[in-house]
Amino acid sequence: MRILSSMVGVSVLVSAMVMGSCTSTAIAVRESLGNPKREQLVDRVEDTREAQEGAKEQFATTLDELKALSGYDGGELEDAYSRLKKELDRSEDRANRVRKRIKDVEVVANKLFDEWREELDDYSTRSLRDASERQLEDTMALYARVHGAMKAPESKMDPVLAAFGDQVLFLKHNLNARAIASLDDSIADLRGEIEALIADMERSIDEANAFIDAMGAGGES
Repeated sequence: MRILSSMVGVSVLVSAMVMGSCTSTAIAVRESLGNPKREQLVDRVEDTREAQEGAKEQFATTLDELKALSGYDGGELEDAYSRLKKELDRSEDRANRVRKRIKDVEVVANKLFDEWREELDDYSTRSLRDASERQLEDTMALYARVHGAMKAPESKMDPVLAAFGDQVLFLKHNLNARAIASLDDSIADLRGEIEALIADMERSIDEANAFIDAMGAGGES
């Protein structure tokens, strides 16, 4: 029974790792398996970069649909609504992935930096302690830069999704060419917001690449 219990416990922990969970337990398990927090942080930034790349592509597709709608000149209105509804659902899913990945980054970063600060007091050699502290400050500065870049598009996703949701809801109950024409101004505004969001995502992806390269240059965990 003890062996079975242990196997179940290991299975649960491995499942948490496979699912990408960044709970304290999952972080500790990864570390015990030779994946230090510094590397976990880089991994999570990579995951966020990939999530933002997916979100960028999805919002670009949404933008194309909106451009097509603003030039609508007839056809099946139900089809137009269905396409936009699908794009809204996909965009919301991509946005949720980005939010989760950013949260994972924050959890690992907080664990890493808290531990690093605490261990500064364990040094008996002043010069090594000072070197480690400088490295901590440099790493925190790198992280602050990439974290800020990640949060910028995240803060714009909700307003964009809310405005897009309003467009879709309006069309659901007003499936006629005149109603679509009445949306031209608001669609133009939304297109501008999506373009700004995509630009922010591209900057965030660039910052993530820079962070990954810098952290890969080596350093203390």
